[in-house]
Amino acid sequence: MMTLPKLPLSVLLSLASVSLGSSMFLFYLAYTTTPHVAAPAPVAAYPKSFSLPQNALEAKSAIVYDPATKRVLYAKNADASMALASLTKLMTAQAVLASVATDTMITVTQDDLATDGDAGDIGFAAGDVVKLADLIKFGLIASSNDAMAAAAAALGSTYLSDMNRTAGSLGLTHTLFLDPTGLDLSEDVSGAYGSASDVAKLAATFLQKYPEYFELTAKPSVTIVDGQKTLTAAATDAPLLTVPGLIAAKTGYTDLAGGNLVAAFDIDINHPVIAVVLGSSEEGRFSDMKALIQATRKNQ
Repeated sequence: MMTLPKLPLSVLLSLASVSLGSSMFLFYLAYTTTPHVAAPAPVAAYPKSFSLPQNALEAKSAIVYDPATKRVLYAKNADASMALASLTKLMTAQAVLASVATDTMITVTQDDLATDGDAGDIGFAAGDVVKLADLIKFGLIASSNDAMAAAAAALGSTYLSDMNRTAGSLGLTHTLFLDPTGLDLSEDVSGAYGSASDVAKLAATFLQKYPEYFELTAKPSVTIVDGQKTLTAAATDAPLLTVPGLIAAKTGYTDLAGGNLVAAFDIDINHPVIAVVLGSSEEGRFSDMKALIQATRKNQ
């Protein structure tokens, strides 16, 4: 193969008209005149991962997860399987919304009301006919067990299979659902189990697929019409509602689970991050979450 010497451009032009074919000249001209372009410097990972002092959180398990990059920014026992309590309702809502039309009218049964744990007398009664969308809203914002049990019943007797199948399809490998509300089944058995990492992935998926429902949890209360009645209940995540950039949150608490909380918050425009705390206390879950949000933003 002929090796071409590097010559002044004026000489090249002369050679082009005398001895080089047009195609070879163009190749030669590009070869001799194209400047070397350095590879771009690597961009620092954003958002940044961070650590916290060992006793910074009450929670036994926690994670901060960035769905956009699929990176874990912070983790504490994040793969340990823990009792989920009412964080279960995110999966119940996910499974129901994927299969049942939101304008479906659902009749509340006595079995739906047999669950206990609702905060105060919310007011559902056997025989009430409620739109599915309203049951989901009440189940997520007010964490109503009655509402979410009635919503799950819309799937028929296979609702637990549907929930666990959905968990498998999302790759939630530490998760098992035994009821649709997450209430403890006994002194030793929780209604659902899962890891902080699984809850973070579930919350990220739910936010992506059903933002119109998840984002309602950033409101201070929920009101629906149940037949001839108007029902109103306060949001269970009230201590977080003043946090700037909060997108959504879901609480959970039982004797076995302790205090659980998952929250989605923006660290930039249209850049949500998910944080989860499991096994904290009823009040400590909120201070734990605020500490995680503050640390995430501080380290950007």
